Amino acid sequence: MGVPATLGPVLVIGASGMLARAFAELLTREGLSFSAIDLPEIDLTDEASIERCVTPEWRTVLNCAAFTDVDGSETREALANAINGSGVTALARRCAATGAMLVHYSTDYVFDGVASEPYRVDQPRAPLNAYGRSKALGEQGIEQSGGRYLLIRTSWLYAPWGKNFVLTMRRLMRAGKPLKVVCDQMGRPTSAQYLAERSIALLRAGATGTFHVTDGGQCSWHEFAVRIGELIGTKIEVKPCTTAEYSADYPAQALRPTYSVLDLAKTDALLGPSREWQKNLADVLAAVPPDHA
Repeated sequence: MGVPATLGPVLVIGASGMLARAFAELLTREGLSFSAIDLPEIDLTDEASIERCVTPEWRTVLNCAAFTDVDGSETREALANAINGSGVTALARRCAATGAMLVHYSTDYVFDGVASEPYRVDQPRAPLNAYGRSKALGEQGIEQSGGRYLLIRTSWLYAPWGKNFVLTMRRLMRAGKPLKVVCDQMGRPTSAQYLAERSIALLRAGATGTFHVTDGGQCSWHEFAVRIGELIGTKIEVKPCTTAEYSADYPAQALRPTYSVLDLAKTDALLGPSREWQKNLADVLAAVPPDHA
């Protein structure tokens, strides 16, 4: 823990992503000075662009950029490592040099998924797939950078915009298609808007180091999908299936962790109990425009 620092001005990297949009809305509401940038202005594989963009004026740097194609990482691991690993390391070193607080987002996929209770922030990393390995490299780079940082692991991100599980299920259900969804992978969904709110709350509380932030509670992908259907009033059947059964119809290149529930105790002790995923999901679905495809 540290002393709460002045948050602004804030630099948001990865402006086109789900989380960056949530931050843009939140920072605007709170009257905090910020700028949001993306490719080609900043490229995490280009250290010169990092140095150009991360200047001493920025007090907080929110890194919402990443290579997030889990299956694609299996065949493009060098690129995933360049962005999520060495690129993040270069960003952390630059923030250390300018004195900025770096806020970076990692994933439940840095763990092996064989646990039977939630993964604590200090448990050893043991990623199953190339994406998880690339994110683990970034974590290590941040830890060794010598700068101030807030490393936040999260999981199953969704929002009223962008490409995510919630909007995909909503679209398919509204189209009347019967669905089959995996029931043997457990985790914690995370509203991008809630993740942004908790991140700012952690900064204001003087948090540093590694924290886990997700919605409260846990569920399977099938339970998540069923609740989406209930909230939008669909009568479409959502059939449960195992990962093996699903993979037979839709082969995936990357292994997924069976159990990737992140332990929220450290965050909840500082900020109070996490809001349940059912409440956050209802809020997100209510914010989707009625004519959204």
